[in-house]
Amino acid sequence: MKNNQTNKSLIVFFDSGDTIVEEATEIRNDAGIVVDCKLHKGMKELLRELKNDGFTLALVADGEVDSFKNIYELHELSDIFTARAVSQAVGIMKPAKEMFQTAFDLLKLSEADKKRVVMIGNRYNRDVLGANRYGIKSVMFNWSTRYAKEKPQSQEEMPCYTVSTAEELKKLIYRLEAEVEEELSK
Repeated sequence: MKNNQTNKSLIVFFDSGDTIVEEATEIRNDAGIVVDCKLHKGMKELLRELKNDGFTLALVADGEVDSFKNIYELHELSDIFTARAVSQAVGIMKPAKEMFQTAFDLLKLSEADKKRVVMIGNRYNRDVLGANRYGIKSVMFNWSTRYAKEKPQSQEEMPCYTVSTAEELKKLIYRLEAEVEEELSK
């Protein structure tokens, strides 16, 4: 369902496990493919709102192509992502630059577009580190207790922003959109 909103300037990359999906709820088949799971509170609504409001969303996630296909079909979100950079298909996992470059290539983005991109994830050593090294903004979505003892191990793992709820994430995304719009209008 697309509305008539203009496209937003900010482009949002999302990790999946323990960012959108509650990994602890995943049910896998004998082949290790996710066949059922729950989403983090408020994420389905947030993803739908962002998409309907004109944001370009991309999945940049480690895992199996079929798992993500199942997850997002199950939750009626298969149309949410304009691009998907999935480690099984790319052949390497985050923080490798190839994961981010694949998303950039699929979206036909250039080096100049990096200032318009933000990566939302839950792991310092994958999502934050990868985004920071690639030169895009990083957001630590720190709601899960699965990695509660993890802390940034270096300056490179320090996120640009940290949020703990879908509502905080929504406010940050709209604030970043306003900042990007202001910078682009100069």
